[in-house]
Amino acid sequence: MSSRHIILKSSLGLGSIGLLSFFWKSGGKATNNNTSTPPLPPTSNLPSQPSNGESNNELFDPSRIQPQQFFKYGFPGPVHDLSPHSEFISCYDRLHKNPYWVIEHITTESLQRSKDSADRKKSIFKEDESIPAKFRGKLRDYFRSGYDRGHQAPAADAKYSQIAMDETFLLSNIAPQVGDGFNRDYWNHFEEFVRSLTKKYDDVRIMTGPLYLPKLDADGKYRVSYQVIGSPPNVAVPTHFFKLIIGENKSDEGKLSCAAFVLPNDAIDINTPLKSFQVPIDALERSSGLELLQKVPYYNKIDLCKQVKCDIVVREFPKQVNTVLELPGKQ
Repeated sequence: MSSRHIILKSSLGLGSIGLLSFFWKSGGKATNNNTSTPPLPPTSNLPSQPSNGESNNELFDPSRIQPQQFFKYGFPGPVHDLSPHSEFISCYDRLHKNPYWVIEHITTESLQRSKDSADRKKSIFKEDESIPAKFRGKLRDYFRSGYDRGHQAPAADAKYSQIAMDETFLLSNIAPQVGDGFNRDYWNHFEEFVRSLTKKYDDVRIMTGPLYLPKLDADGKYRVSYQVIGSPPNVAVPTHFFKLIIGENKSDEGKLSCAAFVLPNDAIDINTPLKSFQVPIDALERSSGLELLQKVPYYNKIDLCKQVKCDIVVREFPKQVNTVLELPGKQ
């Protein structure tokens, strides 16, 4: 038997199925000039083909697609924890573990001291137990974080009642703020300015909250970047804070004096004009995702800073200095 006959016989020994399987897996195409070859039986390597004449005449019913059935397991959110308190209302952000915003109402009478006035020394920071434990800010999150527990509704706005002041110390009213140069300085003077507006307006309403704004990086692209503190890290450190201030007088019904301010969460020179932080209200809306004063006609909105001098008054108090006496050297 010739060698050619032996090679040919050996190749045919692979069988038609084995050759087709080999080419199917390797991506090649098998050449078969015999059109009368019967259909191949299904194998683990070959997909089964429908028999001749087989078809699916069933029509698709779109009503069978019901994504809303997911809700039978529970609505996922987002959930906004809206909490009314004596002096303010807070709306809590479970993701960042900061308030979305807090809203206050202050008047000349509410800021006056009396025998029933609150004592700040009696107030302590507390976790807000109305918020589920896995979403609430915790006291340990701020421990040695390097940031102040910054009130959004200031304690000094709730002097008329110890209960009202105590509520401002709930962590649902708190966000991480830079201490020196901001929370204890410029921001504090800003809060004093807001309280001074009660001398001009019968009612002063304030919305305060954190922002997480983009910053231009060295590569020319804008990115949102912020630190996260806590144990484990879970409380966002805002890049900025805002205040929307509204002044109303009963004698001028319907008219609102309003102004919006956005300040960086950073040390600010006390000589920086407050007006340099004023922004259009619609710019604050775009930055925060909030709709603000949308029910008030534009002709009833007056720029607050055109009615009063939007400026902070800095009262410098000498900081306590610990004097260390040098011990005399040994003889």
